[in-house]
This record gives sequence, C-alpha cells and structure tokens, in this order.
Amino acid sequence: QVQLVESGGGLVQAGGSLRLSCAASGRTVSTYAMGWFRQAPGKEREFVAAISWNGMNKYYADSVKGRFTISRDNAKNTVYLQMNTLKPEDTAVYYCTARSTDYPGTRYYSSGYDYWGQGTQVTVSS
Repeated sequence: QVQLVESGGGLVQAGGSLRLSCAASGRTVSTYAMGWFRQAPGKEREFVAAISWNGMNKYYADSVKGRFTISRDNAKNTVYLQMNTLKPEDTAVYYCTARSTDYPGTRYYSSGYDYWGQGTQVTVSS
C-alpha cells in the first residue's frame, strides 16, 4: 500500500505562487507514475499534471500549461507541483495520486490511478 500526504496549500492572491508537495510512504514510488488532480466546488475532479516514474516525461492540462511545473525527487519519495501566476479559477482541492502502470490512455482520468492523498486546499483571491 502507498500513502500519500499533500502539503503546501493555502490562500494566495491572484498572480502569486504556491508549491505543493506530496510525500509518499508505505513503499517506494520511484517506479510509479505520479500526478495531480484538482476539484473545485460543484465540479468534477480534473487532471492537472502528471510525471513519469523517472521524471523524463511530463504532461499538463491546457489550463495550467506554462504556469505549473510538476517534478519529483525519488530519493525523497516526493512529488511537487510548482504553481505560478495563479488565477482565481485555480481555486480547488488539489490531490496527489500515483499509479504503478503508466498507460497513456488513462493518464488524464482519475480512474486510471491507484492511490490518492487526502487533498490540500488552494484558494486564489482576486
């Protein structure tokens, strides 16, 4: 089993930055693809970003491309999401997720992931 714990959320003004962290425990996730999803009130959970097990391949939702950067440190069993130029529409609960196989066809869907964190709230004020 893999346990994921997110941190780094908070309240920030539009245009500001936040860095989310996701620490994994239970077993190493160095061979797992990792990702971030978010869910705003009244909306479905949506894909934000994903990263391959070795960090070589990164994928982003169009809405965050150029503003967010996903990265990982396998030695620390941790994945990060650097969020810059934040907008009010980025307000959501952000979830870290992991999966043991990296099928391209399911990368952008929450059903394609095996493990989830409890989420961290990000609020961007205008």
